[in-house]
Amino acid sequence: MPINTLWSMSSSCMLLYFTSRATTLSVETSSSSPQLGMYQSLEPSVQQPPGYGKCSLVGSNAGKAASCGAGSSAGSGGVGKGPENCGAIGGNPYAGLVRHLRATWLSGKTRPMEYRVAQLEALGRFLDEKKQDILEATASDMGKPSFEAYFTEILLCKNELNNTLNNLCHWMKDEHVDKNLVTQLDSAFIRKDPYGVVLIIAPWNYPIHLFLVPLIGAIAAGNCVIVKPSETSKNTERVVAEMLSCYLDNDCFAVVTAGVQETTMLLENKFDYIFFTGSTSVGRIIMTAAAKHLTPVTLELGGKNPCYVSDTCDVQNVARRVAWGRFFNAGQTCIAPDYVLCSVEMQEKLMPALREAITEFFGSNPRESPDFGRIVEDKQFRRIRALLCSGRVAIGGQTDEKERYIAPTVLADVLPSDPAMQEEIFGPILPIVVVANMDEAIDFINARPRPLAIYAFSCDSKVVNQVLERTSSGGFCGNDTLMHLTLTSLPFGGIGNSGLGKYHGKFTFDTFTHHRGCLHRNMGLEALNALRYPPYSQQKLGLLTATFEIKRKGTCTLL
Repeated sequence: MPINTLWSMSSSCMLLYFTSRATTLSVETSSSSPQLGMYQSLEPSVQQPPGYGKCSLVGSNAGKAASCGAGSSAGSGGVGKGPENCGAIGGNPYAGLVRHLRATWLSGKTRPMEYRVAQLEALGRFLDEKKQDILEATASDMGKPSFEAYFTEILLCKNELNNTLNNLCHWMKDEHVDKNLVTQLDSAFIRKDPYGVVLIIAPWNYPIHLFLVPLIGAIAAGNCVIVKPSETSKNTERVVAEMLSCYLDNDCFAVVTAGVQETTMLLENKFDYIFFTGSTSVGRIIMTAAAKHLTPVTLELGGKNPCYVSDTCDVQNVARRVAWGRFFNAGQTCIAPDYVLCSVEMQEKLMPALREAITEFFGSNPRESPDFGRIVEDKQFRRIRALLCSGRVAIGGQTDEKERYIAPTVLADVLPSDPAMQEEIFGPILPIVVVANMDEAIDFINARPRPLAIYAFSCDSKVVNQVLERTSSGGFCGNDTLMHLTLTSLPFGGIGNSGLGKYHGKFTFDTFTHHRGCLHRNMGLEALNALRYPPYSQQKLGLLTATFEIKRKGTCTLL
């Protein structure tokens, strides 16, 4: 479906939603600020089966007058027009939305497993039915090849979704734990409680994947959720804002489209958990806002991911795997190898191999390749282009500002003081920094903030293991790039400057779950409790020690 038909389809969809509700919450900002939209009812909906789409008029109150902008037409960017401060509390335009979601969550609506499964299955339908819209939107936003978009935005999301659906009944169960002698007749367990109302703020580089994967875990854990997609990837933002509400329960889940000013106001509200993916600088702002309410956070940030290539490796395989990881999505990937560390000899061998790999992937003129994307916006293009002055351009280097095209580029003889080594590149540029040996490479890595990922290539597994053991990073991949991201069984997240917390698979469910320690004791057998009651005595202390003490067992050996 062409992108220019999105608005007409979605307007019809949202009109059905608006006219089927008694009251809606809408916000319209001044002309100097981006408009926001929150597709969210302020009154309880007519009872419908879990996961029932709000685009249907069945059982609705269609045609009734509303006091808060109901039945109004949708504005640009999926914005419902209405009274400017409708539902606002204390001047904050989002307070009413947060309050409504919290009331719904307190009602217990999101807790039953059947409800969670229905909402997750609705997400699956969203991916299936809106696949073409997603592929076209990501292509319009950043020239993302349909192969890459399907792999990252559809397939990997469906893997997360199906893994969650396959295991949710086990993840939700109370986890019974060991007991001491005193509590043998009691029940001790960990209850998997939802946090409440959570906020997910997504970036632009993988605009579906990076909001949907956290959303899957948040729904699975039983939370109500506000999603804020990135305003930078405008077409994908529109798909999410206009179409997601047709699949999810709008009493529990909302999409907010907002710029910087509006997001700042959104963060003034109290959330029970905030999940943010983006830059380290903005991550600090998010954490500061969360600290005001003592709200726990997950911060998925970035950094400069080093890639060490030893002298003992298959150069052709290394070149293909590094080039794929660096130039996938035109280099706009938070875990892409940011720079290569290798010896002078390896640099000489790697350069022709990288040139061959780039030609194999994208042809002699990558600009004409349908498999190579574009930079998302002019500001990012200019920032990345300025980094080309680092070292010596050995491969590529061509740019076109009108197309926001930067060729797959390799920079040789880059110095640690060069501009390309001062910030995360987040584009199709690969600097090579020369080091004498593995020890110097490890020292170079450890002298810098801990990255989101570290890569090491060598035919000698001892070399790969040395890099793993002597460094610290969010994740690690030996003899390949990016591929650890594809496993739902591995946690994904940063450490230090590259982030806080982890997700993917069960780790996402755990992230949005409060693990509540519970002990349910027997009301009888009071004589067993006499040991801990005053008046105290040495005899009571001795018996108490015998019943409560945990003794150390034999030493543990790592195999």
